[in-house]
Amino acid sequence: MTPEPAPQTELMSELLLGMRLRGIQYRRIQATPPFGMEFGHMPGRAHFHFIATGEAVLRCAEGEAHRLSPGTAVFMPHGDRHQLLSAPDIPCQDITRFEAAPICDSVSAIHSCAHGEGQGREGGAVMFSGCMEFELGGMQGLVRLMPAVMRVDTLSERHPELLPILSAMESEACGQRVGFAGILARLADVVAATIVRGWVECGCGGASGLVAALRDPRLARAVAALHREPGRDWTVAELAAESGTSRSVFAERFQAVTGVSPLRYVTELRMRLATQWIGQERLPIEVVAHRLGYASQAAFSRAFKRVTGLSPGASRYEARP
Repeated sequence: MTPEPAPQTELMSELLLGMRLRGIQYRRIQATPPFGMEFGHMPGRAHFHFIATGEAVLRCAEGEAHRLSPGTAVFMPHGDRHQLLSAPDIPCQDITRFEAAPICDSVSAIHSCAHGEGQGREGGAVMFSGCMEFELGGMQGLVRLMPAVMRVDTLSERHPELLPILSAMESEACGQRVGFAGILARLADVVAATIVRGWVECGCGGASGLVAALRDPRLARAVAALHREPGRDWTVAELAAESGTSRSVFAERFQAVTGVSPLRYVTELRMRLATQWIGQERLPIEVVAHRLGYASQAAFSRAFKRVTGLSPGASRYEARP
């Protein structure tokens, strides 16, 4: 018999099953030094960069710098403004101002050669960069806890399967064979998803009350039930039954570990889902209200505004691309 997965493993798997990570705009960038490119803030999106050849410096808006060597991939889950430079203190130009030639629907090519020189100059860099749609469903709150820059090289020992994928990305980016752009885009999606999975498997940095709850087998069973059925009219007694403890013990333990009461957690989970469904998936508000167990659209709208500070309609407007 195959043993049942532990509650923590089960919920982590559900988290990843609910993840939506898809490249919506990619660029193959070929540049010779000196080069400086700035990528603007993309609310609700993530940035991804892969260095196929050459080197680059990634400088964050706060000034933190990361030196990127060949074969390095980075994922920036908050979509923060940043720069890619051939060396520190190089002047930058917004990436949208570079001339880009379309390759396929979601991929374009940028050639930035210093002093008008061609592709083969020694010391040049070939990079594959993208803007990604990134959602974690009911666990979207975890995105706020992710580091601003997540590097693939921190996962290579734990996930050796990444090495041939990165090697394939390097080959496709440099070889430019027929169909290379589409293949690169799919490989980039896989690498970015693996970076997120590695962070989740390592405990999400230990910074979340949710993660602490997942480490408690009894609480994890209740949290897993909540995420499976967020629209159910849960009571504290029912959640305690899921965890196999008394109502009072469960409520006290849940509050101590997560920092919120069980029913507050249910409400916040529902509103995270509602924000995604209304803003990203464009579902009708009445459909969202019904899915989340509210008797009327008015009751849902009151709860949504109480938690988020916005009406559902205003939230949809703010999420427009």
